[in-house]
Amino acid sequence: MEAPLFPRESGQFIAERSRDVFVEEAGVQKVAEMLYALRHSDDLTASGWKKANPLAPEPTSDQALNWVFVVDTMNFSFWPEKETQQCEVTYKGTTYTGYMTLCAAITRAMEEGIPITDPKYFSQISVEELGHVLRSDNETPMPMLLERHQALTEGGRVLLDHGGSFRSFISQAGNDARKMVELIVQKIPSYRDEATYEGKRISLYKRAQILVADFWGVMEARGHGDIVNMDWLTMFADYRVPQALIYLGALRYSDTLMQTLKDGELLCSGDRREVEIRGCSIWSVELIKDRLCKLVQERDRQTCDVNSAIIDFYLWPYAKQHHKEMAHIPIHHTRCIYY
Repeated sequence: MEAPLFPRESGQFIAERSRDVFVEEAGVQKVAEMLYALRHSDDLTASGWKKANPLAPEPTSDQALNWVFVVDTMNFSFWPEKETQQCEVTYKGTTYTGYMTLCAAITRAMEEGIPITDPKYFSQISVEELGHVLRSDNETPMPMLLERHQALTEGGRVLLDHGGSFRSFISQAGNDARKMVELIVQKIPSYRDEATYEGKRISLYKRAQILVADFWGVMEARGHGDIVNMDWLTMFADYRVPQALIYLGALRYSDTLMQTLKDGELLCSGDRREVEIRGCSIWSVELIKDRLCKLVQERDRQTCDVNSAIIDFYLWPYAKQHHKEMAHIPIHHTRCIYY
C-alpha cells in the first residue's frame, strides 16, 4: 500500500479539490493580522502550553512526560450526545468538561496514589480500573471507555518494549519532530489517523502531532526545547479549531454542509466531508502561518518563529473562551479514536 501524504501535503491536496469546505483568503489575512498583534505575547510561545493546561504536572517533574503520553493517547471524542449531558470531573474546586475532564481525571488519580503514569501499570490496567480513574462526577460517563482502554494498554506495551518510558521511546527519533511523528505512527496503531480522499492516501495525524508538540512544550519549559523540524508539524485537526476558523472567516462551509451539521448528522471517520473539514483546517492554518511570517519579515525585518503548533495552541483555547459567540456555528460530530 502506498505511503500516505504527510499532513501538510494532505491539507493542500484536499483544499485544492474540496467540494464543501473552502479556505477564504480574506479571513486568512484577518487571522494573520490578529496573530501579528499578539506576536510579543506569551500566547504565541511554547511556554503558553503550561498556561493553557494548568492541570499538567510541573514540566520539571518526573511524571510530566508520561502524563503527556497517557493523556494524548486517550485524547479523543469528548463531545456529548446532548449538550445538557456532559461528562464532568471536579478537581480542586473546579468542574471541567470536554478534554479537560481527562486531564483532571489523570491528575486526580495521581493524587489518589494510583500509578497511572507508570507504563508497567497502565499497560495492564483493567477496564474497570480505568473506568474508576476516568469516573465522571455526574451520571454521564466519559465516552468510549473500551477504546480508551485499548489505546492506553497498547501504548503502554510499546513503551515497555522501548525502555519503559515515553522519554526513552521518543529519544529513538533524536530531536527531530518529523521523525518523532513517524516513529509514533509506525509503532502505535491508535495514532494512525489516515484516510483515502479522491483516491489518494492522506494523513492528518492529530494525536501524534499533538503528542510531539506537548513533548516540546515540556522540554521547552525545562530549557531543552531545541527540537528541529517543529515547523513540519501542522495544526491538530479536531472539531473545535475548525469552528474557530469558520468564526474568524478563514474557512467557509457550503450551505449544504452547514445545514447537515446544524441538523446534527453524524459524519463517519473518513467521510469525504469530514476529511475536507479537517484537511482544509490544516491548509488554512498553513496559509495563516505563512502570511503571519511575511508580515513579521516585512514590518519588523525579523524572522518569524511562530509555527502551526503554536497557532493551534492559541486557537483551541480561543474557541473555548468564545464558545458563546460561536454557538451558532455547529461543530462536526465524528465518534472515533483519532480526535
